[in-house]
Amino acid sequence: MIQVRVLSFGVLKDRFGSAAATLELPEGATVGSLLEQLSERQPAAPLRGIAVSVNAEYALVNQELKNGDEVGLLPPVSGGAEDPNFTASDDTHIALTRETIAGDALVAAAKRGGDGAVVVFDGIVRNNTRSRQTLYLDYEAYEEMAAKQMRVLAAEARTRFGVRHVTLVHRLGRLMVGETSVLIVVASAHRAQAYDASRWLIDTLKKTVPIWKRETFVDGAVWADGEPFPAALVVETASDTEAVR
Repeated sequence: MIQVRVLSFGVLKDRFGSAAATLELPEGATVGSLLEQLSERQPAAPLRGIAVSVNAEYALVNQELKNGDEVGLLPPVSGGAEDPNFTASDDTHIALTRETIAGDALVAAAKRGGDGAVVVFDGIVRNNTRSRQTLYLDYEAYEEMAAKQMRVLAAEARTRFGVRHVTLVHRLGRLMVGETSVLIVVASAHRAQAYDASRWLIDTLKKTVPIWKRETFVDGAVWADGEPFPAALVVETASDTEAVR
């Protein structure tokens, strides 16, 4: 037998609990067999359409689990001092933070003499969602994995679009209306590449970086519906496939 540690995030915490659970599985168990076991324990749990990580890396349904693995159950993502997951260089600045995002300072720090354009995306908390008045938002993340994915996105954006610099900072914890939740700064010699990279970064972050949003309204609170994962990341078990037929 092997033991694995299971972490639940976002809406799945309401079904499986916020604390990590240790499960005992037979040798040779896979991601898929783990999900089947969880579905038997909690038949109403919304496991369809989720992604799964093993040791903070996205995993496929047939990946074999090893003793001591950490498994993350990831529903579609929403989208003090700097976090230990912070990284920075002249080419990138990546951070998760629980402090106010200092947008003006980050934009100024991104600029260099050879840049012809700096494009800024400043995602802020609005005061309503689908006509419901918003009081505040709470963001949570699988922090180790989120930081890794943000670094991957920044590197890919620089290569794909030929931009010089990417700043990607996401706020965690409680945010009030008007506060910045995510800031993206792209610096480039040319504006077209900077615009394209900025749009690609926010769209891809919202689909692949494990950060979730709980919205509190004047009349209740819900986990925000996330954008669907890319098909290649969705884990489907045999029972899921049968249910669709």
